[in-house]
Amino acid sequence: MKKLIITLTVILVVVLGVLIMGPLYIIDEGEQAVVVQMGRIVNVVTSAGIHIKVPFIDNVVRYPKRIMAWDGEQKSMPTREKQYIWVDVIARWRIADPKKFYESITTLNAAYSKLAEVIDSEVRTVVAENYLRESVRNSNIILERPDTPDSLGIGDAIDVDAIPTLIQSEGSRDPIQRGRRQLAEEILARSRRMVPEYGIELIDVVTRQIRYSDELTQSVYNRMIKERNQIAQAFRSEGEGKKAEWMGRMDNERRSILSAAYERAETARGTADAEATWIYAEAYGRDRAFFDFWRAVESYRTTVPNFNKTLSTEMDYFRYLYSPTGR
Repeated sequence: MKKLIITLTVILVVVLGVLIMGPLYIIDEGEQAVVVQMGRIVNVVTSAGIHIKVPFIDNVVRYPKRIMAWDGEQKSMPTREKQYIWVDVIARWRIADPKKFYESITTLNAAYSKLAEVIDSEVRTVVAENYLRESVRNSNIILERPDTPDSLGIGDAIDVDAIPTLIQSEGSRDPIQRGRRQLAEEILARSRRMVPEYGIELIDVVTRQIRYSDELTQSVYNRMIKERNQIAQAFRSEGEGKKAEWMGRMDNERRSILSAAYERAETARGTADAEATWIYAEAYGRDRAFFDFWRAVESYRTTVPNFNKTLSTEMDYFRYLYSPTGR
């Protein structure tokens, strides 16, 4: 009886242990799993639901099935012309083959480290093979857009067609052949060749930020200031030319107006003088004595106030002061 009790107890403990460990396991949506038996993969589960395992022997290693993000660290690296820039890259990835993933990497932390190793290496290689302009620009639109007054917020006062070609700093306006987006696609293509052996699929690689180094930043600022000063000087020169042109036109118009006015004035003066002469002649013909008297009085009115002193009036000029007849 005692042996029977012990046997039943052992059986009960075993049953309870099996029930506790559970022959069943659940895979949720967005999960996949690798069933490992004594260090050997015996099953790969990619569908959600309830599944069976061997208690105490099978170990279920779960992995996310969703797309995950890898966020790299910002690193300094040289371009083809040996200009150092800070590059920050992010990527999206997922576990495409859980079996390979378990065999080669096993853990997610190891996967992030491997992605950092692969992607950072390819980013450094691609950046070093291309010029700085290829990494920071996506198109040549900066070359197609003219530095016009409208584009610079100056207005329509200057004739754009007359603006001379601006002197550009070396390499600043060279056209790109590939561009930032295509470089990101090349990084993705290169990295994709490296990760399938780890059971990983790269969805995309995106350059989140490219920042100049401190030394290059100051150089870029100085170049931008120089280019803006050149553009400003071009506009100033064009403005001075327009000013000289308009001042010349204005001076010619002023001279033309003054010449026409002088001509009209001289014509009017000549006509008036002729009419005055005719009037004087007619008046003189009617009464010569009165005419001489009137002319003398008009002369007195003009000259006498300007005399500082009069020493003598005993001269023929003052004859009408003593006698209306001038005698």
